[in-house]
Amino acid sequence: MSFMFNPHPYDDPNAINRLKVEKEVAGSIVTGTKDSAGHISELVLKMLEREPQKSVIIAFDGYVGAKFNQFVNLISQNLGLNSVTVKVIDFASCYKTPQELDSLLADNLAIDKEKDPVQLFGKLFKGSYEDLLDPEKLSEIEGCLKKVKSSEKAEVVIVAGCGAAISRLRAYYDTLVYLDVTPKRAILRAKAGEYANIGDKSARPVKAMLRRCYYVDFEVAGHLRWELLKKDLIDFYVASDDPEAVKMLPRGAFNRIMSGLVKQPFRCRPVYIEGVWGGHYVTRLRNLPKSMKNCAWVFDLIPLEVSVVVETEGHTIEFPYFTFVQKEGDSLMGKECVKKYGGYFPIRFNYDDTYHSSGNMSIQVHSGHDYNINNFGEYGRQDESYYIVETAHNAKTYVGFTETADPKEFIKEAKISEKQHTEIDYEKYINYVDSKPGVQVMLPAGTIHSSGRNQLILEIGSLTVGSYTYKMYDYLRADLDGKPRPIHTYHGENVLALDRTTTWVNDNIVQKPRVAVTGEGWTEYIVGEHDLLYFSLRRLEFEKEAYGDTAGKFHVLTLVDGEKVCVQSLENPDLCYYQNYLDVVVIPANVGKYVVKNLGNQPVCIHKTMLKDGFIND
Repeated sequence: MSFMFNPHPYDDPNAINRLKVEKEVAGSIVTGTKDSAGHISELVLKMLEREPQKSVIIAFDGYVGAKFNQFVNLISQNLGLNSVTVKVIDFASCYKTPQELDSLLADNLAIDKEKDPVQLFGKLFKGSYEDLLDPEKLSEIEGCLKKVKSSEKAEVVIVAGCGAAISRLRAYYDTLVYLDVTPKRAILRAKAGEYANIGDKSARPVKAMLRRCYYVDFEVAGHLRWELLKKDLIDFYVASDDPEAVKMLPRGAFNRIMSGLVKQPFRCRPVYIEGVWGGHYVTRLRNLPKSMKNCAWVFDLIPLEVSVVVETEGHTIEFPYFTFVQKEGDSLMGKECVKKYGGYFPIRFNYDDTYHSSGNMSIQVHSGHDYNINNFGEYGRQDESYYIVETAHNAKTYVGFTETADPKEFIKEAKISEKQHTEIDYEKYINYVDSKPGVQVMLPAGTIHSSGRNQLILEIGSLTVGSYTYKMYDYLRADLDGKPRPIHTYHGENVLALDRTTTWVNDNIVQKPRVAVTGEGWTEYIVGEHDLLYFSLRRLEFEKEAYGDTAGKFHVLTLVDGEKVCVQSLENPDLCYYQNYLDVVVIPANVGKYVVKNLGNQPVCIHKTMLKDGFIND
């Protein structure tokens, strides 16, 4: 499950992508909720003026957490001033009852305190909005719309709510408005009590609510948005994180911004999260708010949980990164990648910060392809890797079992500790390597591991949409809420690779860099590749500039040593991103040849991640 239960509300002002567009494109963008509602109102009045006998039906759909009421009310007020009455249909009225939905979703949100003590995991819902709707209530809405359409008396009807744009009703709509919400904002609104789960009349406890969101609500909303984007059905796209200052883009402007951004290197806006083992390297580097106790996780590029900010001609627009992935998948990732991974961006990036922290991350393990699909309905395996960026005194990375350990004895002790809160001499069982900047540790699913205190790690992981982290031991710590941290020995025991000992680690997953490509004044090293991982981990070293070619596959570059560089398309040098230390930058598949130019006085190291040839995922 995701760590996004508790994102910090801080909006990083530095992750801005600048994009040049035509003046008429920028001029068509409407800023502000009141002005946007006014624009839609004028559109309706023009429709009525053009065809006085024809009714107008507007649909407002959006991502989970979208706020429709203010938009709808302002439009109703505007039209009322022109003697036009508006009928509003709340689409939420046609969902099944909460009891019916709970019954329908029981297998997706099963309660088994032996397997999952705090009800963290579940199974992804593979249905759609239509499966959550009451057939009779939906038929009533459809009957009403059909009657309006056939009436000789002109009426204005607004259908508003999550799911309003389902295929069954689309033919009745004259205009479709979509209110998008970034993942961080959706979570913060849930925690603030601003909405409930689909079909619920009142909100559940927040953790139960977010579990339901992840496995059901976010899934159905995301897939409907995907369909609307791929078929280019949205007339007005609304970036609606700030309900008082939305940005409304007509179809042409939205498409132009998406197609423009995918031609250049770009960066996502990170999400920052506190944690009991969180450190202080990133808090100082990025000048995070003093209100943060620490920073454990930095989601620089977790595809379903970060956003993208575009600045163009005086407009600043923020939208979910996954909206961008859904809209521009082929150009962004390459057609082969889209086909292989079902349109999902298949690699994720974050920082784990234990620098000057109070302790290690938990001793943990992740699950593989078959386990994730069979148990959670997920889309793939969860592999990880740690690239050590910075260290302080006595930093260690724990990986694999020691040669003298009895893994079954460790599992037995972990199970006792989970129930009785007894201490474990974990270093008796768990191997470690001394952490040094530049070391790459690969962590294929099944490998027991932990990041020790006093280091900053660039974590690179595989496709899994959620986070299937099974903590085997967590030093008997309480979490930030004062409650014991959950342990998951049931799943952990099922997926642990007991034969991955010190020898296997040294022979397989902690490798010496080897030269992959060289050029004048630069070298690209492979720092980590293994048959169990479908991505290749590399490092560019240079003083002036280095070159690359996406060749139809996206690259991700992280500046892990140095001050500042410019990542620039060779075909069109204006298409570039100025990358600072620790920025994670995506180079879309269609960029082709590019250059990275050093803008500082220090030598540069760039960590580079790319898909391997063949895209192994078994």
